[in-house]
Amino acid sequence: MLPERARIGLIEDDPVMGGSILQRLELEGWHVTWWHSGGEAINGISAVSGALDLIVCDVRLPDISGELVFNAVAKIPNAPPFMFVTGFGEVDQAVRLMRAGAVDFMTKPFAMDEFLRRIEAGRRTTNAELRLKGYFLGESRAIQSVEDLLHRYARHDMPVLITGETGAGKEVAARLLHQISPRSSEPFVSVNCAAIPAELLESEIFGHEKGAFTGAQRRHLGYAERAGKGTLFLDEIGDMPLSLQAKMLRLIEEGSFHRVGGEAPVALGARIVTATHRDLAVRGGATGFREDLYFRLAVLPVTIPPLRERLEDIAWLLDRFLENAVSRSDVRIRGFSALAEEAALAHPWPGNVRELRNRVERAVALSTSEWIMPCDLFPEHAAVSASFAPLADVRDAAERRQIERALEQTGGQIAKAAGLLAISRTTLWEKMTRFGLVEGPRSES
Repeated sequence: MLPERARIGLIEDDPVMGGSILQRLELEGWHVTWWHSGGEAINGISAVSGALDLIVCDVRLPDISGELVFNAVAKIPNAPPFMFVTGFGEVDQAVRLMRAGAVDFMTKPFAMDEFLRRIEAGRRTTNAELRLKGYFLGESRAIQSVEDLLHRYARHDMPVLITGETGAGKEVAARLLHQISPRSSEPFVSVNCAAIPAELLESEIFGHEKGAFTGAQRRHLGYAERAGKGTLFLDEIGDMPLSLQAKMLRLIEEGSFHRVGGEAPVALGARIVTATHRDLAVRGGATGFREDLYFRLAVLPVTIPPLRERLEDIAWLLDRFLENAVSRSDVRIRGFSALAEEAALAHPWPGNVRELRNRVERAVALSTSEWIMPCDLFPEHAAVSASFAPLADVRDAAERRQIERALEQTGGQIAKAAGLLAISRTTLWEKMTRFGLVEGPRSES
């Protein structure tokens, strides 16, 4: 349900299209401000930007381009989100604008029902709605920005390239993209290009006809064909042999492929999503990744940040993996000790989320207590018996972490945080002062 009299800015010089959009939006409960040129829109948006929930802008305007309007408005504090309306020949420009921060684009002509659905998805979200919004990948602002981007990409059929370190969660992101897309009821087919021998990879992706080579006793449907109208996910695309890269390029450009040994083209119905831990943009030369293929795969790019750059997700992931591991075993574990959480926050996590999951599953299998301790998560450190921190330092570190979590959960309200921690406000304030957590005037609210 739209917030009461939600506001939209419309930048459209065509009186017929503009009038049609205005009439339908007002019938749907939007309050619409219509500007007929880019210059007029920039001046008008500057005065009311915070009050607008979305701007719908034509890419081609009579005085300046929609891109220049977007660039100018982006500099205004509390700028509203932008959705572009484009002609078919302007799709590349619209994709570039999405990378720059636009929330969506639609190609003319479009169905009004789909247009209404897309503006509802792209409009500014209120603070109350943000609190109610559930995220699947984590709690940190960095990973939630990734998830928001995936939701924007899910509306389109163009290729998506997911980059990030090994174990960061690229396949999880690809599966989420599939689940929130209109293709969610179709197959999700995952192929690890690094795990299949190079001489077999072409046959596995494209399939082969009977008799295509020695041992081909019957027709074999490849992953591209088995994906149907769903998603074909090619993991570790950077390890694909050069000879096969050329065929992948033709697949994307022509939308069809040939089975090995086949003569008739087979139409590709699936969306292509790829992932790699390599930086394909800087590779080149005789043994590198094809630059033309890279640009066709990276139409809609997204990067998964490593776990060490999103510490807010560690406790969230610990709890999630613990719940999953315990549900598959007969052990009774209540949770992680404060010391275990501190050890997890101090760990560099070179293996990212995959390493964290593996450590939790091992801890559940080996723990002899109801609480997981640091030695359960990091048994390799248990043998270093000579390395002890003063007990007071360990206790202070654990207390500081719990106070920070309580303050974060209560929005910095000392009274509520003290209630969560079961201590008085005076005691909490004294500890905050000792731990250097006091930044401004004391708040008792």
